[in-house]
Amino acid sequence: MRNSSPVLRSGLTVAAAAALPLALASVPASAGPGISVSTTGSTVSVTTSTCTQINGSWGTASLLTSSQGSFAQGRQVTLSGTSTSQSAAWSNVTSGTYTVIVICSDGTTAGTQSVVVSPVPSPTRSPSPSPSPSRGVMGGAGGSATDYGTVTLVAGGTLVGTGLLATAWYLRRRNRPYRL
Repeated sequence: MRNSSPVLRSGLTVAAAAALPLALASVPASAGPGISVSTTGSTVSVTTSTCTQINGSWGTASLLTSSQGSFAQGRQVTLSGTSTSQSAAWSNVTSGTYTVIVICSDGTTAGTQSVVVSPVPSPTRSPSPSPSPSRGVMGGAGGSATDYGTVTLVAGGTLVGTGLLATAWYLRRRNRPYRL
C-alpha cells in the first residue's frame, strides 16, 4: 500500500480552499431580484416575493455571522406575509457583517445577501459637573482609601526590615563551609 506524501495532500487542500471562493462566486447570484435586505439601527429585515405557501408556511430566513457556515446555525425566523410579499426581521443585532439566507417552504433558496450592521451611536449628553474628591485621587488596590495611623506604618516597616535582615543573614550563613 502506498502512502501519499503530506506535501501533496496539503497542496491539494490548499488548491481546494483556493477554488472554493471561485466556485461560490461563479454561482449565479440568487440575491438579485430574489430578496431585499435592509437595516435600521440594530434591526435587520428581509423581504421577498418568490416563495409560495405550502402547508401554511412560507419558509424561513436565517441571519449568519461570518463564523457560521450553514443555514441551521444562524438566527432563524419564519417568513410571514401574503402571496405578493413575505418578510422577516431580527432585532437587537450587534454591529458586524452578516449574511441573510431565505429558504422557501418548498426547499428552494430565494436568495442570499450580505449586510453590514453599523453600531448605533449613543445619545450625546452634556457632561454634568461633578464634585471633585476632597482628598485627591485614591489609587492602588482595593481598600487603599483607608488612612492608616503612624503606629501601623512603623509596625509594617519594622516587619519588612526584619524580613530583609533575616534573609541576608540566612544567605550569608549558607555560603560558609560550616553550617551551624
